[in-house]
Amino acid sequence: MEQRRIGRSGLYVSDICLGTMTFGSTCDEAEAFRIMDRAVEAGIDFFDTAEMYPVPPDVKWVHATEEIVGRWLAHQERDRLVIATKFCGASHSWFVPPVRHGRTAIDRHHIRRAVEGSLRRLQTDYIDLYQTHWPDHDFPYEQTLEPLAELIAEGKVRFIGSSNESAWGAMKAQAVARQFGLPRYESIQNNYSMVNRRFEDALADICRREQISLLPYSPLAGGVLSGKYIGGQWPEGARFTNYLGIGERQRQIAMRFVNERSLATTEAAAAIAAELGVPTVALACAWSKQNDFVASTIIGANSVAQLDEILLADGLHLDDMVMARINAICREHSYPMG
Repeated sequence: MEQRRIGRSGLYVSDICLGTMTFGSTCDEAEAFRIMDRAVEAGIDFFDTAEMYPVPPDVKWVHATEEIVGRWLAHQERDRLVIATKFCGASHSWFVPPVRHGRTAIDRHHIRRAVEGSLRRLQTDYIDLYQTHWPDHDFPYEQTLEPLAELIAEGKVRFIGSSNESAWGAMKAQAVARQFGLPRYESIQNNYSMVNRRFEDALADICRREQISLLPYSPLAGGVLSGKYIGGQWPEGARFTNYLGIGERQRQIAMRFVNERSLATTEAAAAIAAELGVPTVALACAWSKQNDFVASTIIGANSVAQLDEILLADGLHLDDMVMARINAICREHSYPMG
């Protein structure tokens, strides 16, 4: 598997990263262990998790993902793997553990508490890439970067990154890091796929010029690009089927992902994948990691079988003609996610 550098850091990682967002909810521990074992066997050395996982957040399983990854990690050669995790956002964001709702901020107090919890659950003494899960644009960036700098100096964190950040926030963080001589965010983890290319509007150019790497999550658009929702289907147990029954916020998210334009894009992409003789999920992953501002594409799976389908993207190169066809599809069904 190809190795790529994250930003200007010393981290070189596989160009496919295993996301763990469902471990402990729709994916039980035994299957999660099999998935992680298979990922390593395939050449993946980069794993991403978060203190609030699995999602959607629920008090009955908060922190379970890090605990599962930690029990697996305890039996691995730690220094051969790159482990990324995230600390939650301010209490007004969605990215807050239910057990601490209303008492979080991306300040020294929360960051200190969060990192100690993550280290304990992950059964490790350092985190390779520590990321803000959600920004707070009303909070001074230096008050987030300063405690992160302390953690780097103490050896608990190697490098830092952001997630769900805006173009303004990405540049503000860079400016503050330069002004105060603080560590900079080497990566940005945002939603990016064939059905959500908003990252290209401004953030892609920022990544290129500032040497920040995108670690795209949801390259399959939450499973939409698998084709499972085509024809008005809402399969039992599928993420967005489950979201319909959780609450109004989750229902809105489901409808944002599953709509007429996103399904039209999926059908057109599926036709290209069929011509190439690969699953649509492999095409979607290969397309994602072929963008020059991407270091590693974060994939997720609830089973080894699902993982194996996506892993067909490893070594799959899309020529200029295929890339042009995909671009034409995306222009025809522009901004499927609104």
